[in-house]
Amino acid sequence: MTEEMNQEEMIAGKHPVLEALKSGRQLNKIWIADGAQKSLTQPITAEAKKMGIVVQFVDKRKLDSLVPGVAHQGVVAQAAAYAYVEVEELLERAQSRGEMPFLLLLDEIEDPHNLGSILRTAECTGVHGVIIPKRRAAGLTATVLKTSAGAAEHVPVARVTNLAQTIDKLKEAGVWVAGTDLAAAQSVYQTKFDMPLAIVIGNESKGMGRLIKEKCDFLVKLPMRGQLNSLNASVAAGVLMYEVVRQRLDV
Repeated sequence: MTEEMNQEEMIAGKHPVLEALKSGRQLNKIWIADGAQKSLTQPITAEAKKMGIVVQFVDKRKLDSLVPGVAHQGVVAQAAAYAYVEVEELLERAQSRGEMPFLLLLDEIEDPHNLGSILRTAECTGVHGVIIPKRRAAGLTATVLKTSAGAAEHVPVARVTNLAQTIDKLKEAGVWVAGTDLAAAQSVYQTKFDMPLAIVIGNESKGMGRLIKEKCDFLVKLPMRGQLNSLNASVAAGVLMYEVVRQRLDV
C-alpha cells in the first residue's frame, strides 16, 4: 500500500489518534514527528505497541504532506477507511440502551469544521447517531476527525443517498422529525422534544432544502435578539441538542 492515500483514511492529532486506538479502530500505521514531546506521545506508543501497530518517527514535513493544512500536533495515523453504518443500526443503538431515539440529520453541511464540532457535541449529549447525505456534504475527513477531538470514533455516522427517503423511513419507525428554520412560528423553547426524535440541521448558507423542510413533522426556530439573523450551524445544533437533553433529564 502506498503512503499517498485518501485523506478520509487519515487521523491527525494526539487526542484523535489516542481515541481511535482506545475505540478499537483499525489503524495500519502511526507516524510521530521527531522531537515530539515524549510525555504527550508515550500513551500513543504504549497503546500502539499493545495492539501491534507500527509506529514510525519521521521528519515533521512528512506529516505536513500526509495531512496538508491540518494541525496534526506531531501525530498522524493511517486508518482503515471509516466504516459508515446503516440507519437501522442507529435505531438499534437507542433500543439496546433502553432510550428513545435521538438522531441528527445534516442537510448538506459543507464545512468539515462544522461537522467535526457537531459530532463532538453529539457525543456529549448522547445522540445515538448522525445521518449525512453522500452528495454535496462534508464526509469524515482528517479535518473532521481532528475537529471532533475523537468524538467521531464514538458517534456512529450513516451516509445515505436520499435524505428525504430516509426521513420517511424514520417516520415509519415512529421517529418525529423536527426541522430548524428561521421562519418557523414556534421557538425551540416552546417545543416538546421528549419523544423519539430526529433533528434536521440545514446547510450553512441556504438552510434546509424545500423538500426536506416539507418532510419535517414540525419546524422550530432559535430566538434571535442581535443584529445577525443566523447562528453558525454547529452552534445552532449544539443549542438544540442541549435543549433536548434538558427536557429528557427534566432539570
